[in-house]
Amino acid sequence: MEQECRVLSIQSHVVRGYVGNRAATFPLQVLGFEIDAVNSVQFSNHTGYTHWKGQVLNSSELHELYEGLKLNNVNKYDYVLTGYTRDASFLATVVDIVQELKQQNSSLVYVCDPVMGDKWNGEGSMYVPEELLPVYREKVVPVADIITPNQFEAELLSGKKIHSQEEALAVMDVLHSMGPDTVVITSSDLPSPRGSDYLIALGSQRIRRPDGSTVTERIRVEMHKVDAVFVGTGDLFAAMLLAWTHKHPNNLKVACEKTVSAMHHVLQRTIRCAKAQAGKGQKPSSAQLELRMVQSKRDIENPEIVVQATVL
Repeated sequence: MEQECRVLSIQSHVVRGYVGNRAATFPLQVLGFEIDAVNSVQFSNHTGYTHWKGQVLNSSELHELYEGLKLNNVNKYDYVLTGYTRDASFLATVVDIVQELKQQNSSLVYVCDPVMGDKWNGEGSMYVPEELLPVYREKVVPVADIITPNQFEAELLSGKKIHSQEEALAVMDVLHSMGPDTVVITSSDLPSPRGSDYLIALGSQRIRRPDGSTVTERIRVEMHKVDAVFVGTGDLFAAMLLAWTHKHPNNLKVACEKTVSAMHHVLQRTIRCAKAQAGKGQKPSSAQLELRMVQSKRDIENPEIVVQATVL
């Protein structure tokens, strides 16, 4: 019997659409993982729509749910996955849970997408309260094993700006020194040799040898830009990176190629369907741009590799 691999995912839930846990659960299940979802919010839809309604889970309610698992002795996990959070005390409770789970299982891997903000037209801005940055920096990142910041978030966490690939590699070294063995900068505004239609992502993995020494593998991935604003792509990326790093430990190149290739197939299908629904010359709506997750089941399960990573 195949060893069960169980993930605790603490993320948003939407009734309609694919963000947070809704973007992570299906891909992880398709790839053979058991996934236990704690919904940090329950909204009708993501907040990019004109209207949304719903409830937010607070830190004591998160603690209560975890206590229920603990009382039944089912708080046993191989992975923890977290994404967007707006509340500093909620984030601190997540850290407490991760630390307790790591005491039980020293090989538990915590995959954290430190969602804080992004750059628009070269200018970075935070879309979570600024008080979250020190919590991420001092509490969350030190207990994380894999982090997936964008360039702006990597700059915030490290306190250093990125203007070149060399500076990006230096920032990833700073982030390694804070705790995580795997750092993937999921998007950057670094220029691609292939032209302005391409986006550069960078990865760095610190591998510990049996003799105690470490070796660092660094990779660069160039992805074709898709001309649309999608929501939930970061959540999908982190979930698939969790799956593919599990299946290809110590091979960040292959894990990233599979993750980014699957992303490419999902986004291409989504934009094709959205444009067809919107009609010629019309801009697709938020509802039409929801990720085509179920339709992409085969691509998620066994992605045709369309993106090659370069080892640096």
